[in-house]
Amino acid sequence: MMKSLSLALAALVASTSAFAPTPTTMQRTPLYMSEEESPAIIEENPVEPTIVAASSSAAGLSVQSQSLPFLARPAALDGTLAGDVGFDPLGFAKSESDLMNYREAEVKHARLAMLAAAGWPLSELFDKKIAAALGMDPLLDNSDRVPSLLNGGLGKVSPAYWVGCIGLAAIVDILGTLRMKSDKVDYLPGDFGLRLGYPSDEKGQKRMQLAEIKNGRLAMIAIFGFAVQEFVSKQGVIDETPFFFFPLIESMHKYANSGYIQ
Repeated sequence: MMKSLSLALAALVASTSAFAPTPTTMQRTPLYMSEEESPAIIEENPVEPTIVAASSSAAGLSVQSQSLPFLARPAALDGTLAGDVGFDPLGFAKSESDLMNYREAEVKHARLAMLAAAGWPLSELFDKKIAAALGMDPLLDNSDRVPSLLNGGLGKVSPAYWVGCIGLAAIVDILGTLRMKSDKVDYLPGDFGLRLGYPSDEKGQKRMQLAEIKNGRLAMIAIFGFAVQEFVSKQGVIDETPFFFFPLIESMHKYANSGYIQ
């Protein structure tokens, strides 16, 4: 009886093992279009592509604009010019030639704006004094504001002054254009050959170029701010912010008389 029971149990186990899955090892063989192809190597740590500046093979620039990180850096802005932060959202500089023309215009406007940013408040400080000393009518209005498109009063300026300014600007522009055409390889936009106080070493020159373009851009914003500020407040720049142009005691006295300080 026990012997027959053991035989029956062994037969049952053997029958159930037939339904159990047999463990197998599957080998995946890569398929190629031809026998000559080799499998591609996937990099584990991809590196962000960079644009190498033309002036230095060691200097790398990100493909994204430094000033607008959500936009790609324009191809023409390769970092060779001072102050280049990849800002050209409208895509004006489509080539190196376009870039040089726009930089030439930017440098000229920047220099003019720096002169104007200094001359605007200085004219408000000394115009009436100089006019009184020369027996002339001052150009400032009753609110000590300089003549401008928004303030008006440009008709007070002598036509000879405008002719002189336009003539001088034309001469400078013609000289710059001729110099740019005669030296297309090594020409730097805005370089008229003046070397007074200009560093002789390359590092100092780069620093000077960067300082000039940054101060020029700031001056262009300042001039726009001067015009809007005087138009809105109906006061001159020196009266609106006297602590920049007068001694501290005098400025505090003006603020006290104006009701700012009780």
